[in-house]
Amino acid sequence: NVQPPEKPLQAEEWNRLRESFQSPEVFEEVMFNSMVRCNSSIDVAKSLLTHVAKSNGDIAYHLLVKYLALCVQQGQTSEIRDVYDIMKIRFRILESGAYNLLIRGMSNSDQWRMALTLLEEVKKVTTPSRTNYESCIKAASRHQEMNLAFELYHEMLAKDLVPTLDVLQAFFEFSRGMKGAELQKELFGILLYLRDNQIYPHKTFMQSIKLWFESIPGGNWRGQLTNIKDSGQCPVCNHQLEDGDLTEEEYNNLKERIIRDVIHGTDTFRKTSPQEFEAFQTFVENRLPFDIVIDGLNVSHIKPRRMQCENLFDAVNCLAKGNARLLVLGRKHMLINSSNWKREIMKEMQNKADFFFAENISEDDAFLLYATLRSGKHCKFVTRDFLRDHKACLSDSLTRHLFRKWQRGHQIVFSPSAEGRHINFLPAFNYDCVVQTTGDTWHIPYKDSFEEKYSYRVPRKWLCIQQK
Repeated sequence: NVQPPEKPLQAEEWNRLRESFQSPEVFEEVMFNSMVRCNSSIDVAKSLLTHVAKSNGDIAYHLLVKYLALCVQQGQTSEIRDVYDIMKIRFRILESGAYNLLIRGMSNSDQWRMALTLLEEVKKVTTPSRTNYESCIKAASRHQEMNLAFELYHEMLAKDLVPTLDVLQAFFEFSRGMKGAELQKELFGILLYLRDNQIYPHKTFMQSIKLWFESIPGGNWRGQLTNIKDSGQCPVCNHQLEDGDLTEEEYNNLKERIIRDVIHGTDTFRKTSPQEFEAFQTFVENRLPFDIVIDGLNVSHIKPRRMQCENLFDAVNCLAKGNARLLVLGRKHMLINSSNWKREIMKEMQNKADFFFAENISEDDAFLLYATLRSGKHCKFVTRDFLRDHKACLSDSLTRHLFRKWQRGHQIVFSPSAEGRHINFLPAFNYDCVVQTTGDTWHIPYKDSFEEKYSYRVPRKWLCIQQK
């Protein structure tokens, strides 16, 4: 770990430093890393580059990239251009790391159009990264070139690059107060993208959406934050939100596809044997229908400081109210009396619910989906997983859309405020928790903070926007 000098050094001073360094062969590289970390002055870095050029006759590619990183970090536009010119002459092809830096550096400068030229260069060699596109999109948006920004955005989607919430928010930020039916259509398109992909904006993104609506010239839109009633009615505009239920036909299609693609597809039997799954199917068919299917192992970990069987016992007691028929998916090790699994508690639970004990290595998502879907439209399920893998196995977007909608309406989640001894569950919604519009109203569910991790938890807070 070396400390970069405060001011530029002469050749002999650099030589002395290099010789006192324990691994002289990597001295320059370590020094440049340190300069980037300490945000050293460009002049100091330049004096090292000059020294290297004089000593070696040229400068290695990786050292130029490190110098470039420092220039980008400090927004030194003319230096970035100079390094680019040197690199283009010296190296026929630049790799993605250099292009990332160049595009980022130029897009944040007044010469931002240069970033578009660089993007075209990248395209000749490979697919530009999401970051490449987003740097250019933000630059175009900042300069109010919204048509260009949207052109890049659509190009990015066509290449299956998933935009960050950050860039989606930028569209709303920079379009504030701008006129144009085409622009409005594009921004409504982003809201529908959130809907189709079950994305919940965080609070600051939601605020940007609200401010954009309210800034549309002559639009007369007003946004208010609210909580939707259990009935699905919005207290602000009295509008009834979309029903969360699938139609019979949608449900049957989804059931067939999941049982075919996910359960009999390739991914289930990697962790379970076909014999075990057949035994499970027979078990389920003889006891149908269930009201709630519980991922027992997953639920047993709700409160880490408690015995696993106590967590599961609480959950079963809580969910068995009202004579609901429960199926708990367990593991064989739960039947062996141990510090986490007490035999008498397990016995008591088995009086209140049906249990299926799988081998200790089985993957139980497939079991969970099978039992829930075979039980019918009313049946709910409990797990803290998001079941993302299975969504990926579904080959077309319509089925994925139905799967997500079914999941939103059927996954019972733990109430995060359950600090006490008891476990609370939030019932699944009757209305659909996604962005939705009637033309003169928009309802947008949002989360308090940016989070990727618990995306199966549907938000409780909404933005209602209506046109007066």
